[in-house]
Amino acid sequence: MPGGFDFPLDSSTGNHYHSWKTMEKGKVIDSKDFSKAPRRENPADQAEITKQVPANSVGIVIPHDYEFAHPPDEMVLESGRKLGPINIRYETYGELNKEKTNAVLILHALSGDAHAAGFHKQDDKSSGWWDALIGPGKAFDTSRYFVICSNVIGGCRGSTGPASINPAAGKPYGLLFPVVTIYDMVRAQYELVANHLKLPSLYAVAGGSMGGMQALAWSVQYPDYVKSALILASTARITAQGIAFDAVGRNAIVSDPRWKNGNYYDGEIPARGLSVARMVGHITYLSDLSMGMKFGRKLQTRQKYGYDFTDEFEVESYLHHQGDKFVERFDANSYLYITKAMDYFDLGEKYGSLPQAFSRAKAKYLVVSFSSDWLYPPYQSKEMVFAMMKSGRDVSYIEINAPFGHDSFLLETTRQKKIIESFLESIDV
Repeated sequence: MPGGFDFPLDSSTGNHYHSWKTMEKGKVIDSKDFSKAPRRENPADQAEITKQVPANSVGIVIPHDYEFAHPPDEMVLESGRKLGPINIRYETYGELNKEKTNAVLILHALSGDAHAAGFHKQDDKSSGWWDALIGPGKAFDTSRYFVICSNVIGGCRGSTGPASINPAAGKPYGLLFPVVTIYDMVRAQYELVANHLKLPSLYAVAGGSMGGMQALAWSVQYPDYVKSALILASTARITAQGIAFDAVGRNAIVSDPRWKNGNYYDGEIPARGLSVARMVGHITYLSDLSMGMKFGRKLQTRQKYGYDFTDEFEVESYLHHQGDKFVERFDANSYLYITKAMDYFDLGEKYGSLPQAFSRAKAKYLVVSFSSDWLYPPYQSKEMVFAMMKSGRDVSYIEINAPFGHDSFLLETTRQKKIIESFLESIDV
């Protein structure tokens, strides 16, 4: 087929590879530890640190902050409300070329943050959330691309959100923080890359899940700025089922007595409600097959049923573990705001229809879905692809046969590496 690039059918895995060309012509301080940035280690220790990180890692990285929208020039949100000043926490990996044409913006999912790759300090137990795909010789090759990742506004990992200090009140915003949308998040990112980093364009925007929603918004909000967009395990709009799961999570949080209508920052956090919200959400990220393979009906600490209501099955213990870990690093109010932003996202509704939305874009698209993803199943990706085709976009689509459910975009990295590399090499600067 003319244009685009082609992937062969992998008969051993059953992956469906398709390629289509057009077929029709001052600083905000957070009140909790959620956003504390690691500082650079003593230079004398730097050599020792470098020795201990993997050779294909971006190594020790230092978060940066950019503040803008100072009153009276606050950012006007989609709701009509104003927000400012705004702090954006971000990280960069690799080097910007002389022409400034090799910048790739990575966009995170609901529970992600700006720390996409590398390590913050020597004793970090884990690397950034997409480290398997970002670094020298990896899919987003930092020997070729200048990679940027920022925390979204409304979040709790350095960027301005409900846990940040409201300058008008001298205490955390709580529910006084305005509701933000995916488009507001993208607008703030544009301020970062265009006005602060002074980039004339983006070679690519890429993200999975909510990150894919942001990449879609980028491609239609700033069509002359974005050369390509990689949409992984995502959707142009959340279905009623997706909204329902988000609603259950939010209800778990607001039902926690410690939530106190969002004003819990000077006391105990609503840990139980946030933990349950994470447990519910985490179930949607997995698949029946992957849960069966990992846990089955195995009991955790006993050989037979106890005939009581303690956690007996391994899967129960696993979910509690995931909930407890999440509480340690995330803010309950941010969970409310970010899930609401995802629920509001409907690209077709905003622009009249999906084809009309994509008719605004100029980017070349890669859309990747995963066979076992029941949160944003392949049919939703195909809807986007057909709308892109109808509006004359250059789009390639791949459905990967993987058992890991929605989390496949984080776990199925080997095959994604080859696909992403090929796509990025096909982009005309």
